Amino acid sequence: MSVNRPNPVSVGTIVWLASELMFFAGLFAMYFTVRSVMPEAEWAAQADKLNITFSTINTTVLVLSSVTCQMGVWAAERFKPVRSGSLLQVSKWGMHEWMTLTYLMGAFFIGGQIFEYTELVHEGLTISSSPYGSVFYLTTGFHGLHVLGGLIAFLFLLGRSFAAKNFGHHEATTAIVTSYYWHFVDVVWIALFAVIYLLR
Repeated sequence: MSVNRPNPVSVGTIVWLASELMFFAGLFAMYFTVRSVMPEAEWAAQADKLNITFSTINTTVLVLSSVTCQMGVWAAERFKPVRSGSLLQVSKWGMHEWMTLTYLMGAFFIGGQIFEYTELVHEGLTISSSPYGSVFYLTTGFHGLHVLGGLIAFLFLLGRSFAAKNFGHHEATTAIVTSYYWHFVDVVWIALFAVIYLLR
């Protein structure tokens, strides 16, 4: 009778993500604290500068990237690094194709955030213009840095997979723990989007 021990890499990743959750909890606490002491009219005037339609599109792309990431994980668990058909046959894609698409969607999200920041700065909302600007850029900015970290992780994952002579458990585990991080980043953004853009 054998005992199946939990994968130490997966456990370590989950523990680290728990500490990251505490970090974002601190950012949420800061956001709500500033909101509670800032005059309602002033807060509303700053919040009205946000482009909710554009941000919703950007958010949708990031959320859908979690789906493509999970498809890549399932391909990795089947030890299928590359597609078995043409690029147009999505059902036959391997991990490389799914994770590359996820990377592109994440990069699109970052590009969208940069565009949004540029528009807001043009309208006079900067990190030093008001308490609202400070909490907005700190919360969304730190999240953006985490998305960039995820994009770097995808490059590492794909590089390791290409370098491996035989795609095996190590490569599949790397895909799985990378997906843990990416799903975490997506869930945090859903919460941020709901609080910042929808909860007026």
